[in-house]
Amino acid sequence: MMREVGETTRTVCPYCGVGCGVLVTREEDGAVSVKGDPEHPANLGRLCSKGSALGDTIGVEGRGLYPQIAGEQVSWDAALGKVADAFGRAIAEHGPDSVAFYVSGQLLTEDYYIANKLMKGFIGSANIDTNSRLCMSSSVAGHIRAFGADTVPGTYEDLEKADLVILTGSNMAWCHPVLYQRIAAAKEKRKSMRVVVVDPRRTATCDIADMHLAVRPDGDVALFNGLLAHLVESGALDAEYVRNHTKGFPESIAEARKLTRAQIAERTGLSMLQLEAFYALFTRTEKVVTCYSQGVNQSAMGTDKVNAIINCHLATGRIGKVGTGPFSLTGQPNAMGGREVGGLANMLAAHLSIDNTEHVEKLGRFWNTQKVAAKPGLKAVDLFNAVADGRIKALWVMSTNPAMSMPDANKVSDGLKNCPFVVVSDMFANTETALQADVFLPAIGWGEKNGTVTNSERRISRQRAFLPVPGEARPDWWQLTEVGRRLGFASAFDFAGPAEVFAEHAALSGFENEDERDFDISAHAEINQASYDDLSPFQWPAPGDAESTRQVVSATADGQQRFFADGGFYTADRKARFVAVTTQEKAPTDDAGFFVLNTGRVRDHWHTMTRTGRSAKLSSHLAEPFVEIHPADAADHNIESADLVRVSGQNGSVVLRALLTDRQLRGSLFVPMHWSGEFSGNARVDTLPTALADPHSGQPALKQSLASISVYKPAKFMFLASRLRPKFEGVTYWATAKTKAGWRSEMALDNLPIDWEVWCRDQLGLDDDCEELGYGDQTSGIRRQAFFLNGQLEAALYVANTPVAVSRNWIVSQFDTDIASPRQRTGILAGRPGADQKDPGATVCACFEVGINQITDAVRSGCHSVAAVGAANNAGTNCGSCRAEIRRIIDDCLIVAAE
Repeated sequence: MMREVGETTRTVCPYCGVGCGVLVTREEDGAVSVKGDPEHPANLGRLCSKGSALGDTIGVEGRGLYPQIAGEQVSWDAALGKVADAFGRAIAEHGPDSVAFYVSGQLLTEDYYIANKLMKGFIGSANIDTNSRLCMSSSVAGHIRAFGADTVPGTYEDLEKADLVILTGSNMAWCHPVLYQRIAAAKEKRKSMRVVVVDPRRTATCDIADMHLAVRPDGDVALFNGLLAHLVESGALDAEYVRNHTKGFPESIAEARKLTRAQIAERTGLSMLQLEAFYALFTRTEKVVTCYSQGVNQSAMGTDKVNAIINCHLATGRIGKVGTGPFSLTGQPNAMGGREVGGLANMLAAHLSIDNTEHVEKLGRFWNTQKVAAKPGLKAVDLFNAVADGRIKALWVMSTNPAMSMPDANKVSDGLKNCPFVVVSDMFANTETALQADVFLPAIGWGEKNGTVTNSERRISRQRAFLPVPGEARPDWWQLTEVGRRLGFASAFDFAGPAEVFAEHAALSGFENEDERDFDISAHAEINQASYDDLSPFQWPAPGDAESTRQVVSATADGQQRFFADGGFYTADRKARFVAVTTQEKAPTDDAGFFVLNTGRVRDHWHTMTRTGRSAKLSSHLAEPFVEIHPADAADHNIESADLVRVSGQNGSVVLRALLTDRQLRGSLFVPMHWSGEFSGNARVDTLPTALADPHSGQPALKQSLASISVYKPAKFMFLASRLRPKFEGVTYWATAKTKAGWRSEMALDNLPIDWEVWCRDQLGLDDDCEELGYGDQTSGIRRQAFFLNGQLEAALYVANTPVAVSRNWIVSQFDTDIASPRQRTGILAGRPGADQKDPGATVCACFEVGINQITDAVRSGCHSVAAVGAANNAGTNCGSCRAEIRRIIDDCLIVAAE
């Protein structure tokens, strides 16, 4: 539905798993204003830079608006008929395991539920997996091994109530900024609170850390095994909890004791003093929360890392109580919702087990089908191997881009090309995956969708529509039900809307549950449309019979619910399991001549930038893909700051800008995951890692692959600011980003044009009426070219033999200025402002578009704290993600002043 102008909609942010509440108001000019919802328990009014800029991303530019077959627009009936026919034929000829779905944490729970019901309940195969396999499946496997269920025990409140928060494998300041700000605020109020960051990189999160442990890649198991042994030796064991509520402790402690402290230091790369300090801090602190994310999960031993962490909390009884517990930080907005409906290939809906014949039979009775899959399907890596080798004859990809995000992405792309039938449902028709589709189905997106999502603390919230649906786009749940009907399952997919889907999902959660399963929201099994429309955020469990969870759930006065303070785990004997985990003998860095390649997120972008790449504000902080290298490693390879670097893996190579920083460990590299072929020429970093995966969870080791580096020296480096997007024809290296008035592009050429003016006009398709002003110096190799039309700047090109040094933000700001005088035009060629103009410098605060020069000016005027800088120019006063960077700038300025 479309909201009226001036009407405010209460909805949820579509980015990370924090699940922030958002208030959106439609304006008269068609734009929307976005602010945090102060009543939502997840964020209490806070938003990060991405959430704050949601209004910049809702346009229809680049959207797929109509169904297509072989690239040609068709009717929905024709497209759905084609999908049903292809899947039906493959099933009839090759069996149900010849087809597969690959879905996404971007789906709403209602979409996810229908996809899982169709594949596992009526097609009869478990070949449905999700991109959550790439981020959270090791947490799922670890939870199930320890707790008997995929249960996150604690709540966000625990992060604020803890006396010690350990952040391991998590750059929370950039990846879960609102939770980071909640911790930072709590620490500011309670000076005794301590924060430890365990991460090979010194990230922005370390700004609030009392201790940073720069552990070697994959050193986590050794670190936490050593902690477990220390806890026992120091008398910190909660013997009563271990005796009454757990099993497997002797085996776990025997394994943990196999390493001496010196061996732990060697495996982790930490000093004996660092280990002693960390272990002593954990031992003497009763209220401890250990948060972990992709740095733990995206590993070939991710599940063991999760269980090594959980073992320490079980051993001390620090679980289920206020301010305690292991806490998995979910990557995507609805990864948890997907886990609840069985979106992973080795799970069934409502936390039923696919390996339990009674559960399979129970689900069959609820769905009234005899076809429920009775064995796990293909996990993501294996699924795309099956696509590549021809076992999968028909594949449906929903709201994700595996040709960009899967490891060995080129192999995935080639497999899609050769698959007999591929259907893609997405908002965008130009992703690497959508371009391989035989049938493209246009999906609706945030602002158009109605449904629910579940965040990292088990809180279910409503995502509500406030925009008209563009073109002929349709909800994912509707697409799936229509195909289900065409496959002959009409009665099972007779849903009028997402409210009915949610009601069935809730009813299943309570069906013959009897406190057998943790997931239970059967209190909402009879929900109607009006109640669904008004549904307030709530935490599960929310059973129809509130007494059914009394053994495992404790609640505080404000309704915050926690599991396992008094045991009651979801194993057969209701006891948790310690898992004996072994420290690997060899770390990735032991492979001489190679670097450990770590991939991840940056502050202001999301996944493959189909949404955030459309925001000039979000593209202003980091406008180009890069590789972080320690300066000493760079020197060894003759790489200088801002050089272009070729990063090579077993499966290919990418070319990136060098960012030299001692925040990076020697022997390691960091490359962001976001830049797709839409925004860069050769930066798809997931083409490099092999498909090595954790044997328990199937999660790929995207943070510990091996790579080599070499400097790439083009004939010319270039920076281009333009109103029109360049074609990039014949350009060796390029990366482009949106600006308010156009595009900013970094480029490099190996083969130089004969005529630069002609080259520019061809690249940009410039009007013949554009006036050209140029300057060249053969001795220095510098070339400057600018084009003007009706007193306005159309394009400015800067060419040099080395990385181009010009004031980029000032240049792109000139598109909003009348430039008529010769002096002004000459200033454009100079690439920097005159004495009468201010250059903001590179963007630091994306929320308020404050540059580094503006911050240094504030420091020089006497603003010697982050708060003082914020008071002067607003930097850091919204989401707070840039505060660590502002503090570094202040410190650098004061050091220089002292010298």
